[in-house]
Amino acid sequence: MSAIWDTQKIREIEFPKTGTTVEKLNFILNYTLLASSCSNTQPWLFQVVNEAIFLYANLSHTLPTVDPHHRELIISCGMALFNLRLALRHFGYKDEIKTFPDPSRPDVLAQIQISEPILASTDEQMLFDAIPNRHINHKKFQDWNVPQSLLSWLKVDAEQERTWLYVVKSNTARQAIAELVVQSLDRQWLVGSHYLQMTDLNFPCELAQGFYPDINRQLVTQSPVIAVLGTKSDLPVNWLNTGQALERILLRGQAVGLTASFLNQVIRLPSLRTQLNNLIYEQGYPQILLRLGFDREHNTPGAQHAASELKIGAREKRFFG
Repeated sequence: MSAIWDTQKIREIEFPKTGTTVEKLNFILNYTLLASSCSNTQPWLFQVVNEAIFLYANLSHTLPTVDPHHRELIISCGMALFNLRLALRHFGYKDEIKTFPDPSRPDVLAQIQISEPILASTDEQMLFDAIPNRHINHKKFQDWNVPQSLLSWLKVDAEQERTWLYVVKSNTARQAIAELVVQSLDRQWLVGSHYLQMTDLNFPCELAQGFYPDINRQLVTQSPVIAVLGTKSDLPVNWLNTGQALERILLRGQAVGLTASFLNQVIRLPSLRTQLNNLIYEQGYPQILLRLGFDREHNTPGAQHAASELKIGAREKRFFG
């Protein structure tokens, strides 16, 4: 792919309208660079072949100690895939996606076939417009409630991608999750200080927070929303769906000023993941633990007002993939 490595230089006006299909698709692929990824690894590769795009897992970007089964790697690839879907629709392409098309090549995650022109829906356009501004917030959020209408919308977004989103409402469960976060950071810091920093160049910098348990408790207990994104099964196809659902949720939030950060250390440890599952009323497997709230630095009261006006019935519900 011919990528624009400085993402600030991706300019829609430079789309090669008179170029070949391959040139157009290579330009569109630049929007995948703006996707989020676990531990900022960006572990995806795309290849354009005629009028098809192939998504590969870049196993050279794996984190073998914290992600031995490539679950987070595939989730990250799903996030890039969702950006690609939005960009294709924005530039007028209809896409048909086949996941894991070659059983003999598990690193081939998806084949995206391009077909006749199609107009993006209003909802797709809104999500696409949020791509350049999407960001993760590791700090405290504004002390604003997240409207129930927006949370219901995010749940629908999750369902659209064959996943579920559980919002933690019980203070008891929230306190218990805070303790799981502290435990996970303590355990991973002990492992990391003796091994990961020495062997893994992508050692997650957030593990340094393990020195500050009180801060991490507060980040959980004082965040407006703690939510779990999960799936009914725990297979690679579910992980790919999780990534697409997560990116959809992040972009939906970004459109109204809602930001997020991940607390995935809990998910990485099987015993703590099981404890987390026992704290929520949802069948299946937790894949992502999220904090959600309005950013202190990038929001104004108008963002909260805009979010409060969201109505589920106003959107076009469309299933992809």
